[in-house]
Amino acid sequence: MSGPADSPVALPAVFVMGPTASGKTDLAIELARRFPVDLISVDSALVYRGMDIGTAKPDPETLAAFPHALVDILEPEQRYSAARFVQDAHREMCKTVKAGRLPVLVGGTILYFNALLTGLDPLPEAQPEIRERLEDEVRRNGLQALHARLAETDPKSASRIAPGDSQRIQRALEVFELTGRPLSELQQGGRTARPVDSLRLVLTPGHRHILHERIRLRLDRMIELGFIDEVALLRNRPGLTARHPSMRSVGYRQAWEMLDGIIAEPDFRQRAIAATRQLAKRQLTWLRKMPRSLWYDGSRNGTIDRIFRRVDAFFRSGRISREVDQ
Repeated sequence: MSGPADSPVALPAVFVMGPTASGKTDLAIELARRFPVDLISVDSALVYRGMDIGTAKPDPETLAAFPHALVDILEPEQRYSAARFVQDAHREMCKTVKAGRLPVLVGGTILYFNALLTGLDPLPEAQPEIRERLEDEVRRNGLQALHARLAETDPKSASRIAPGDSQRIQRALEVFELTGRPLSELQQGGRTARPVDSLRLVLTPGHRHILHERIRLRLDRMIELGFIDEVALLRNRPGLTARHPSMRSVGYRQAWEMLDGIIAEPDFRQRAIAATRQLAKRQLTWLRKMPRSLWYDGSRNGTIDRIFRRVDAFFRSGRISREVDQ
């Protein structure tokens, strides 16, 4: 953990990661019961107010007993980014460590975890006006036409971005419009990241069918709790549209399409389940690429005790110091 005199002190943290519906929040709360920790959410949807049921956000009583930083900090019409998350997370981690406590970062937005560990490419901030124009082009000409245009301006990015990945195609074209340089060229520049000394825990069932069943049961529970009514209320908010990043979240997108009459009500459940399974698959793919991660099967007896022992050893290793510069 030592380094040059002008290097920032590495921030210690426990990462609780895993695919959706794997039990990450429950594990984080158990850690908060047992250890002097502060919880920090790593979830691109939990930042939004009013998106409670479809995000499986902890209920108000749980949040009162076990506060999670970076939950309910924005309105659904606003945009959040990995760059802002890194700033927010570093601020919260510094506060926690200065208090002699251990930050526990919990969530399923693996992009944000990676941004903390490796930094971000020096790219311009998103511009809503350009993004809305690109979305209009998709509606008029189709996504294939935008991917073809990207292949002309930035063939390297086009070769690695799937033709159906609307968000990444639009971002690459947006960067080119803002800078006049291809995204692939800008990404070759150096990254900067504050060092984080992390214990990386991945929680996931050992068998895929168990995870799929958990996803199905959780969606059914969300529907029972009034998920469709929640989306209907959001849909009536002035200024909020299906194009906003908050409403592109899994489940919310499918519910909005059902309320718009784009898909039939009987199809909504199966489409939402399929989209959530695809999300879990992507999360697991990202996690397998993350080095030095410790994988745990939450469905096995004794898992929580093994995790407790790991966290206890991490906490007692002398990593916590109040001498942390913000």
